[in-house]
Amino acid sequence: MKKEYLNFLKENKLSNKQMIFIIASIITVSGIFGWLYEFFFYYLNSGFKTFYMRGGNFLPWINIYAYGAFLIILLTYKRKKNPWQVFLISAISTGILEYLSGYILYEKLGWMRCWSYNEEILNFGNIGGFVCLRSVVVFGISALLLIYGILPVLIKLSKEKDLKIFLPISIILCSIFLLDEIYNLLFTALFHLPRASTIYKQLGFHYIYFTR
Repeated sequence: MKKEYLNFLKENKLSNKQMIFIIASIITVSGIFGWLYEFFFYYLNSGFKTFYMRGGNFLPWINIYAYGAFLIILLTYKRKKNPWQVFLISAISTGILEYLSGYILYEKLGWMRCWSYNEEILNFGNIGGFVCLRSVVVFGISALLLIYGILPVLIKLSKEKDLKIFLPISIILCSIFLLDEIYNLLFTALFHLPRASTIYKQLGFHYIYFTR
């Protein structure tokens, strides 16, 4: 096991099939991780009173966490020998991604505000409600879990002969989540179809509304 991990730290080159499998798996896993994190965080934020649905899809998946994970892999994979570099680069880059996403969507495009650290606990270092110290620290720690926990497992699976099985499964799962995303972002607007959040609210699920 130790030898395999040392080989992981030294290795930088992956085949195209390995990359497709790893990217598809990370998009799926990180989006689900983000949904679970926010689901339980907002339960904590409510004083352990109410569970809130997060994200805008039918499935438990939040897009910005998938984008952030992809960015982390892109920026830190070749630096994985140095955990501090992985942590700092990930925290800073995903913090910038979060701030720009929130600022542009809300302030520039006038869309609904999807999060606001103005209305949350543990919001030290809050900038405009779009990013805070707690969020970037969580992103940095999550990056360590991604690079040193999840990624080695995916690389090991991608080297096995069973990749013929894992590759199509990862692509199918990733495609299902992305189609869910496309439906709720695009099809609902073009064809006036009901969004997942509308249906869930009709079923009695709780959502958070941010005003500041």
